[in-house]
Formats: sequence, C-alpha cells, structure tokens
Amino acid sequence: MLRSRLFRALALPLLGVSVALSGCASTKIKKDRPYVARDVDTLYTAALQTLKRRDYKLAAAQFDEVERQHPYSVWARRAQLMSAYSYYVSQNYSEAVLSAQRFLALHPGSREAPYAYYVVAVSYYEQIADVSRDQKTTAKALDALQELIRRYPNSEYAADARLKVDLTRDHLAGKEMEIGRFYQANKQFLAATIRFRDVIDNYNTTSHTPEALHRLVECYLALGIPEEAKKAAAVLNYNYPGSKWYERSYDLIGKKAA
Repeated sequence: MLRSRLFRALALPLLGVSVALSGCASTKIKKDRPYVARDVDTLYTAALQTLKRRDYKLAAAQFDEVERQHPYSVWARRAQLMSAYSYYVSQNYSEAVLSAQRFLALHPGSREAPYAYYVVAVSYYEQIADVSRDQKTTAKALDALQELIRRYPNSEYAADARLKVDLTRDHLAGKEMEIGRFYQANKQFLAATIRFRDVIDNYNTTSHTPEALHRLVECYLALGIPEEAKKAAAVLNYNYPGSKWYERSYDLIGKKAA
C-alpha cells in the first residue's frame, strides 16, 4: 500500500506532462551505452514509452541518454527527474538519489525542486532497515525529509514527509532502546541510562518514551540512586498514568525504594 501511494505521488506530476514528440524508437541501451546519435524527440519518446511498459531499468538508462546527448535542452532537465523516478521504482535507490541530487545541483530554483527533494527522501526512507541493523540510512532519511519540509512546507509532498518524519523518529528511538536494553541486560547500567535518556530527550514524542522512563527507573535502582528512580517514575506517572510501564515502575519503587 505504501509503495502504491508513493508510485502515484511520484509518477503523476511528471507523467502528466504532455508534449508533441515525434517518433517512437525503443532500442535498448546497453550498460556501456554506446553513443548512437538521435534527436531529442526520438530519445525522449522512447524512454517515455519504455516507462509506460514498466521496464524501469531500461527507462532510466534511456532518460540518462537524453541528458547525455542533449544536455542543454529543456528535455534534459525533465529527463533527469524521470530518470530519478525510474531508478526509484526499480529499487535502485542509490542511483535515484544521485539523479535527483544532480538535478538539484543544476536547477536549485526550479519549480520541480520539491519533487527532487522528495525522491531523495523516499529513496532513503525505503531503505530503512530493521532496528537490529545499522541506522545510518534512517538518519539520512530523517535529514532529507526535514530538509524538504523546511524548504517547501506548503508543497504537495510536505504532508507525507511529516508523517514519515514521525515514523522515522520512532524507528531511531527503537534502535536506541535496543542498544539500551542490551547494555542493561549486561549490567552496564550507566551506558544503558545514556541510551534511555537520549530517547526521552530527543525522541520524547515517540511510542518508546514510556518504556524508556521505566528502564531508567530500573537502571537508577540498580546503580543505587533511588531518588533519580523516583524522579523518572514521577515523570512516567504524570505523562502516562495508565500505562503498563508506570504500573511496573510503581511496583518496583515500592519494593526497592520505599
């Protein structure tokens, strides 16, 4: 469902472009892309037809060829965006990012710039890995989404970007929780508190905050500082009074810090 929504959001703005182009060559472009000179109409139409057939890898190569052979034409600019989109739907996210970033470097003030920023953001977003793995790409997704919102808060892509920011932040908080639990299980309580505090300080609107507060109660008690444990429990009670995490903290405080 997510991919279908992204497909519509990415495809419609550019596939809706109408132009009277002549010819319809569909010669496949090999990986080494031997130079065979063609007019821009023929190249662009062939790429567009290939895209409509959903041969996305070939379409990306053909759009790249438009830019390579006619770098200063108006269709070269459109081809860069279409190439980025084609790479995206073929799940070649690194090339999608490069194509979109190249467009932004050459046309930073273009009206299609929000689209390019969105391609970059969702390309990183689609690569978000399970919390058990490295989250560098997740951080890149968050940065790209926030950059899009900062630059174009009223664009048609901003609302979707805001939703993805929330989901991405929740994912990053989940990674901190996983590391914190690991330290806690290995009795490295100080290192664990640093991770749980990071969730509370930097991701306090995510779903992981109540558990992070409870884990702090556990770690502070293990470190022999019950007053800090009580403070964490008080914050948990104030913000999440009916949660299972507060009930557990309340029981723990009663047993060990009464």
